[in-house]
Amino acid sequence: MLVRAIEEADRIVVGRLVLELWGAHTAVAHGQVFFPASLPGFLVEQQDTVVGLLTYAAADNHLEIVTIDALRRGRGVGSSLVDAAVHRARQLGCNRVRLTTTNDNLDALRFYQRRGFRLASLRPDAVREARRLKPEIPSVGDYGIPITDELDLERWVAPR
Repeated sequence: MLVRAIEEADRIVVGRLVLELWGAHTAVAHGQVFFPASLPGFLVEQQDTVVGLLTYAAADNHLEIVTIDALRRGRGVGSSLVDAAVHRARQLGCNRVRLTTTNDNLDALRFYQRRGFRLASLRPDAVREARRLKPEIPSVGDYGIPITDELDLERWVAPR
């Protein structure tokens, strides 16, 4: 398994993956619209096949994970992507890695907390506003849970 930074030559593949996995070319969190295909990030490749993708934005002393996808679950792909993001945060002098998910995403909440992330904030009913910016967001998510709220998770890192 190879984890590497996204290069300009990867932008078409990243754009296709984002559209396929996220249902649009955009991601929305805390009222902000992101265009993941244009962001920095990492790919995980196995035998010349992309099996993982993470995009991020860095600002204000933190690195924000915008998208993360392990196309093969349970094989260390997601963990490798989080490790790469934490390493990059340290390189950039950031003191935390942050991400936003929704209340229905129980598997993600378990995954992130097992990797050192802690719940930092809850924005009740924030997904209603997010749907104005990205109508593709479904109303019901994992386990039949209505998607209503945004949750922020953070992992503090010691910069180099």
